[in-house]
Amino acid sequence: MYCFDPRAAGAAQAVADHFGDEVYPGELLLDETGRKIGSTATAFPLVVGGGRAADALRSIAVSQHLFGLERVVVVHHSFCGATSFTAEGITAAWKQEQHGDISSLYDWDGIAITDFEKSLTYDVGLIRNSPGTPKHVEIYGLFYDIDSGELTEVVRDVPAEAA
Repeated sequence: MYCFDPRAAGAAQAVADHFGDEVYPGELLLDETGRKIGSTATAFPLVVGGGRAADALRSIAVSQHLFGLERVVVVHHSFCGATSFTAEGITAAWKQEQHGDISSLYDWDGIAITDFEKSLTYDVGLIRNSPGTPKHVEIYGLFYDIDSGELTEVVRDVPAEAA
């Protein structure tokens, strides 16, 4: 999963290249009538605000059910808009602008990004501890430099039997 910031659009291909055994975007598979029935892709990007894990937990469980996940990758990127606010600030602004209280909607550590290592560690832990994440799945937290396209591994949570 990565951020919906258009500058981070290369993250999915960078992840596929980083691991070397993923296919993205892949080719569409057609039946004899020309209907799209599948794809050769093995990487299925989830694009969410800030690339935060809380927004992707349901999709991880669904992906496991449909595709048999083996790896989940969280990608945070340089110059992310989620670094420009705090959890306190966005909830206060929401209250003032929208006249609603979102303070209990999310765990506050999963809203903004104040430190990329901490946010990736938090998100990898959130995914690992979710009942919707199979125990065998490898989980990685990567940092994507939007200018160079380079990925840096920050967090690795690989079960002993997968290592």
